[in-house]
Amino acid sequence: MRKLRAGLTAAACMIVLTLSLCACSSEGGKKESVQNYAWPLGTSSPEDTVTQVFAEKFVEEVSRLSDGKMQISIYPNSTIGNDRELLESCKEGDIPFVVQNTAPQVSFMPEMAVFDVPAAFKTIEEARKAVDNPEFYEKIEGIYEENGYHLLGMADQGFRVMTTNKKITAIADFKGQKIRTMENANHLAFWQLLGANPTPMAFSEVYIGLQQNTIDAAENPVEVIVSGKLYEQQDYVVDTNHLPHYISLFISEEFFGEMSAKQQKVITQAAATATSYAREQADIRVEDRMDIMEESGTEVIELSDDLYEKMRELCEPLYQDIREQVGDELVDLYTTNKQ
Repeated sequence: MRKLRAGLTAAACMIVLTLSLCACSSEGGKKESVQNYAWPLGTSSPEDTVTQVFAEKFVEEVSRLSDGKMQISIYPNSTIGNDRELLESCKEGDIPFVVQNTAPQVSFMPEMAVFDVPAAFKTIEEARKAVDNPEFYEKIEGIYEENGYHLLGMADQGFRVMTTNKKITAIADFKGQKIRTMENANHLAFWQLLGANPTPMAFSEVYIGLQQNTIDAAENPVEVIVSGKLYEQQDYVVDTNHLPHYISLFISEEFFGEMSAKQQKVITQAAATATSYAREQADIRVEDRMDIMEESGTEVIELSDDLYEKMRELCEPLYQDIREQVGDELVDLYTTNKQ
């Protein structure tokens, strides 16, 4: 395996460099990995998230299905790289496994902008059916493969929602609000179309930003709002449900190709089980975290059907822009296969 980038920690270097392919299987001479150390799996997310749950279940299933012969260690919270670094290292084959949100992937795979189509689904079940549509999923798999990755599964953390100190009952209430977003051009455009003033900001700075009134609002998955205690600085949680927060599990295409058919089967089966489990846990955790916020005194606002439709209408220019970015076919497969 090629030499690691200098940016990785010494511990990660040791883990990856000690991987060896030296034992032949009975499957046409294809070699299997004999592990002296566990393969690394990197995430940029904190441990108290569905991302971690997804990763842990995958690791557990890989060990179980391989009778302990295949071991993976999880490195959360950007321990061995931020989102960009993890994508680069995985593509180069240095870090075999990554679990992360799809938003940062747009810079590497522009077609991932399809997941930025705003207000496409009213329920998370609709969103999951769209992703699981075989024709759509095959297209997404192909995009990952073309860019040096092998997609293993796609779970989610439910929808992204808004937290704010201003009660939202009409489109006009969004106007001028300084809202923190991820660094994604489509996310910024969405809030601009609603009249807000979006500001990209590292998540680690959001709590202080709210405390010091640098920003008025934020948008995140529900469990991230609770784990970051953002609700302590906000009076309202608004169920904008503007985007599902998808989490993909993938492996370096090069690394996957070096595995035997037996190992590939283990990895694939483990990922399928972990994906279903992560979705179940996401539903449980969203409900639990909403209860925590309500019990703290934070008011939860559900958008009326009329307000939601007005929001969708205002976002039509972004919808068309994303069509131009990724093509009609991909957008149509994603947005018209909800049932």
